[in-house]
Amino acid sequence: MDHSSSINRRALLKNAALKGAGVSLALPLMNSVSWAAGAKPAKPPVRLGFMYMPHGVIMDEFWPKNPESFLKSPPPAIASLRPILDQCLMMKGISGVPITPFSGAPHALELSTWLTAQLPDADTRGRVNIAISADQIMANYVGAHTLLPSLELATMPQTWKENQAGLHEAYYSHCSYRSPTQPVPAETDPRNVLNRLFGKRGKAGQVSEANPLDRKMLDRVLDGARDLRRTLASTDQQKLDQYLDSVRAVERRIAAIEQRQQEAALEKAGVRASKRAANDSPPIEVKIPEGEKRSEYMQVMCDLTVLAFQTDTTRVSTYIGSTPNGVSYPELGFTDKHHSQTHHKNRQEMVQKVAAITKFNIDQFAYMVNKMASLREADGTLLDNCIMMWGSGLEDGDKHSRKNLPFIVAGRGGGAINTGRFLSDVNGNQGDLLTTLLACAGIPLDRPIGIATKQIPGVAANG
Repeated sequence: MDHSSSINRRALLKNAALKGAGVSLALPLMNSVSWAAGAKPAKPPVRLGFMYMPHGVIMDEFWPKNPESFLKSPPPAIASLRPILDQCLMMKGISGVPITPFSGAPHALELSTWLTAQLPDADTRGRVNIAISADQIMANYVGAHTLLPSLELATMPQTWKENQAGLHEAYYSHCSYRSPTQPVPAETDPRNVLNRLFGKRGKAGQVSEANPLDRKMLDRVLDGARDLRRTLASTDQQKLDQYLDSVRAVERRIAAIEQRQQEAALEKAGVRASKRAANDSPPIEVKIPEGEKRSEYMQVMCDLTVLAFQTDTTRVSTYIGSTPNGVSYPELGFTDKHHSQTHHKNRQEMVQKVAAITKFNIDQFAYMVNKMASLREADGTLLDNCIMMWGSGLEDGDKHSRKNLPFIVAGRGGGAINTGRFLSDVNGNQGDLLTTLLACAGIPLDRPIGIATKQIPGVAANG
């Protein structure tokens, strides 16, 4: 494009009436905007995302049979990724952190070592003392360029308490660590996440608890953003329209969930969500299933991640899909706890339930990355400029083994990753993988991550 006709970002904000509106609204990266005065349009930044599931997988359902069958005949667990398998990379042979001297604490360590690739300090096991995590290493490097340095999400509250090997309870439910002694809390309420992304802000960009998201103000900001269309090139008009639609779609889905939660709470308390006369008979008891559909909840959180990346509100995200604390999946037709079913001893009914749970979680990851692949960005898609990793901190939940951890990487990282392949015989560990992915994201490291000793060959497009 002709750089002389590009729009200065300061002018964009002013003309869109976004300044002084009381709401911070990030916009998608657009070619018409000159993000640095006098510079050519910048290449989109690389974003890094992680999504976690506990307890490992059923290996026969997860791993491709061989590298040649990866694209044409994916195994059942990853079938939902078929449309974008050419943009995915799988690696078999990545070992987890050996957990000696904490052999009696597999569940306390499966999540806490996932992004740190390091064991907690054995001498201070009752206090948090582990290592900075890979996501926060990247956040330290790129966080100054975005409104939020990183975004941490979870499906369940991080309150699980169990005494395994005397380890601090935070190890059970946290994967992000700002420093060796500072676990980063994750947000479980999509409304609060939306407020972080678009809420009214005070000093230092912090969301004011006293001023939650104002829907009228959001309407005003969105109307102002629409005024930009007449100043943008046609391709950027389409991108802005798509972005505004995404904001509204997320807002509608969250509002619908909130409404159903309120109605369920009323009916559970014996009050119908309708007007009643004073001498009406007492309402009948209506038993409401506990919680929302997990897929719907998880997809809203995935939408928020997509939106945060699309608007460059943050470039780093982690999503703990569940933790090892008794979660069940009634949506799949059974109420057995995930953890209990992983101790299947090869009983086929239990094996099939674990396989269904694994597929369910990968389906939610596929929902997110498929959506990223549908969103145009610069000369490609949003997924082209992301590195999204799905995985678990155990290989097999029945044996608590960690020799061959399951991972899926989606996205080309701005062209840095050679995708569309299954590397069936990787000789590396969890730290090697994290070190490799951060290097592909352009993050300079002064030392390996955790137990890493090298970068994994064959992952980088130039390697």
